[in-house]
Amino acid sequence: MDWLNALILFCLIAGNTTIWVAYVNRTHSLPLSCGILHRLRRLHDIMIIVVPLLLIVLLGLTGPKLLLGGSWSDVSTIWWVAICLCGFGFLGLLVAISRHWFQPPPTQLVSISSKTIDVAHELGHLPVKEGKYERLARLSMNHQFTVELNEKTFQLAALPNELDGLTILHISDWHFMGTIDKEFFEYVAELLSANSVDLVCFSGDLIDSMDCVEWIPDTLGKLSGKYGNYFILGNHDWYQQPEDIRNALHNIGWIDVSSRTLNISLNEITLQLGGDETPWMGSQPEFDSDADFRLLLCHTPDNFKDAQRAGVHLMLAGHNHGGQVQLPIIGPVYSPSKYGTRYASGIFWSEPTLMHVSRGLSGRHPFRFRCLPEVTRITLRAEQP
Repeated sequence: MDWLNALILFCLIAGNTTIWVAYVNRTHSLPLSCGILHRLRRLHDIMIIVVPLLLIVLLGLTGPKLLLGGSWSDVSTIWWVAICLCGFGFLGLLVAISRHWFQPPPTQLVSISSKTIDVAHELGHLPVKEGKYERLARLSMNHQFTVELNEKTFQLAALPNELDGLTILHISDWHFMGTIDKEFFEYVAELLSANSVDLVCFSGDLIDSMDCVEWIPDTLGKLSGKYGNYFILGNHDWYQQPEDIRNALHNIGWIDVSSRTLNISLNEITLQLGGDETPWMGSQPEFDSDADFRLLLCHTPDNFKDAQRAGVHLMLAGHNHGGQVQLPIIGPVYSPSKYGTRYASGIFWSEPTLMHVSRGLSGRHPFRFRCLPEVTRITLRAEQP
């Protein structure tokens, strides 16, 4: 066995996998139907299995027999093209790993504290019902039911002194579909209702089964912001019946800010709040340049640059779930974004916009590994309070 060539082939296989994961991530950022996305995913499923087998058999064990001491000079031109592509994929993997480990949080994050709650333990049983993904939800290594309650404080130069101390509950991606029982979401909502906040903001993906719309009053209906509850919808709501979902939220007093902005007067200061559901629904909101502070709810973090151009000061997003699975060393792998895993979750700054990307509370596929579901209470601080 030629161990050096074996290592090189392993890196090429990793590079091939990275290419097809990138393909899935980017196609899933597009406004395509579930059926089309499923068919596109099949190519990924095939290629991450077939290409490694071809590399091992046709390069490693036959042909130039690289695993048996053969020479790279015997590799054909066509194979060199494939090798170069896989090599670029491997370099991309190294970049993603480096970013995951070494990208520091922005200086606007001045404090963070977290508390984890094992909801299944608190309920005394696993809140799972029969459904398409029941076995996935019941896996022993599943972290889906260990919820992280975050407290984050951001200091923003653009925040008027009059808004110093403003609190926002940012929640996202609850994905009601029935496999995870209603009592899980009721328990989390009860926890959140115990602490007062000024604004409650939901950044999309609430419903995966219209049978669960009736859950809304007993879950989100428990939450109340001093200055209101605001929402947008996401791509999974778009797959269902979005207008019926909006009506159900309206009926419990929530305010839809999709494709528009509204002004909230706080301490004689105008906070302008807008909502962006593109590319799946509606249009991007138009912010006023003279607003004292601009806050955007946007389902996908892919619209970060658009928020910067609009002069948004704080953007709250979700959609990517932190990848749901974060591998040791590598970090997140699958993230439905045209930027791959770059904005899988976390806090990002680019003048003049600070973006907070929530990992969300659930998902259509109810499995998490090393990536806890989260809800976040944000406190905003002015630089000169």
